[in-house]
Amino acid sequence: MKQLTQVAALTLVSLTGLVFAPASARAAESIQLDSNEALFSVMAAINAAGYDEGVALPDNSPLRAQLREYLAKQHIAILPELQRFYKRHLKRNGVQDLSQYVSWALSVNGAPEFAWRVRDVEVPPDARDLDGFQALMVQFHQQANLTELWKRAQPAYDAELEKYHAGLVKITGSVDGYLRVPANGYLGRRFQVVVDLLGAPEQVQTRNYGEDAFVIVTASPQPRLFDIRHAYLHFEVDPIVIKYGMELQQKRSLIDFAQNAPMEDQYKQDYTLLANECLIKAIETRLDKNTIGVQQAAQQGFILTPFFAEQLQVFEKQQQGMRFYLEDMINAMDLRHESTRIASIKFDAAQAQRVAKKIVTEKEPELSASGRTLQQADDLYAKRTLDEAKTLYLKALGQSGAAAEHAQAWYGLAKIAILQNQPDEALKFFDKVLAGSPDGQTRAWTYVYLARLAKAAGEADRAGRFYQEALAVSDASPGAREAAQKESAAGKSAAAQKVQ
Repeated sequence: MKQLTQVAALTLVSLTGLVFAPASARAAESIQLDSNEALFSVMAAINAAGYDEGVALPDNSPLRAQLREYLAKQHIAILPELQRFYKRHLKRNGVQDLSQYVSWALSVNGAPEFAWRVRDVEVPPDARDLDGFQALMVQFHQQANLTELWKRAQPAYDAELEKYHAGLVKITGSVDGYLRVPANGYLGRRFQVVVDLLGAPEQVQTRNYGEDAFVIVTASPQPRLFDIRHAYLHFEVDPIVIKYGMELQQKRSLIDFAQNAPMEDQYKQDYTLLANECLIKAIETRLDKNTIGVQQAAQQGFILTPFFAEQLQVFEKQQQGMRFYLEDMINAMDLRHESTRIASIKFDAAQAQRVAKKIVTEKEPELSASGRTLQQADDLYAKRTLDEAKTLYLKALGQSGAAAEHAQAWYGLAKIAILQNQPDEALKFFDKVLAGSPDGQTRAWTYVYLARLAKAAGEADRAGRFYQEALAVSDASPGAREAAQKESAAGKSAAAQKVQ
């Protein structure tokens, strides 16, 4: 286990259990950035038992591979039974597999008993369904000596927590300042960001248990601050919207306009939930000075976003906090005016893309059949709904469209194969991409992924050639070019050290 003590060997103050106060005064311990020993123990157990989601991806924390290697060499008597349990409780995809164990870990007190920390009726259903897991965890924790492993893993967690600290202070402070949150408004409530280094990388999950809100983030090259801010806005805004639920219900007839929108059914059935999400999206556009985002949200079915965006401009010019001003906003809603405005909205064919997506305006040509399907597939992929995304990528290949669109479909299938730990399939799909007519960004990223797969297979020279191919693409995206440059340089440095 020596390697574990060397992970992220940085000199910094331990951040475990860190509590801080943003710019606005807050009740003690209302915001926490932390790791979680119970979650670490559970994740160690399922990694040993068969949880392999994303294990081949380069964005994993080194800690995950080192811990898996260590546990594989130990004689853990309970492991066969734990493996059978894990296999019996497999879900449709890796995200759902992870989700149930995250819920369970956040619902228990941890070692040595792993007893429920809440009443039985408050245990989330997916955690309750893991009946029998507690007894297995008690034995696995003892036999694998997880208490000692947890101590040795702290440098890695401290390094990851440090990546989030400044950004978390900034985003929570900016939200509090914008909404004018009162200092005593959150007594007894906690917003907790929990870092997990043993799950598949770039995952974000949220939980609300009683007065506690959790955001669980796995290893990621860049901190997932947008997702955390969105969850924090829910933490701040949800109680305010619920307070004025009766006033909102008087405007409920507007929900009929959302029934054909490309969004989750929960928003089409619950008007308060819909209004809440629209308000949050409007706040995000004001914080980011993103006027285009208002119309994008409306086109995805969040039909009240334009109304709230307008009202927020008035809110910003007066002194009341959102806790009291929201009633004025609701009362200002004119059903006839909003009905006319919403009726003119042309819903998109797919849900909105937040990250690195091209903004499509009315002046752009209409998408082909495969192009429209690709948009839906990309959205599902971004949410890691992989089986459904795979179905749509395959559908796009059989539809009319440009060669570049079909290459993009093969590219999507290749990325899914990587996430599902199928490197051979990924190689076949990437070959299909290059055999087609991909755009520069897709071509460059394909070479980067091929380099990573070659590196994982121990073929350093071949990886180097792929990186050079990526850099030779004239219209490669800045992100692909930067990844190729950094990873190529790192590979050369590692080879030089090996020679020495």
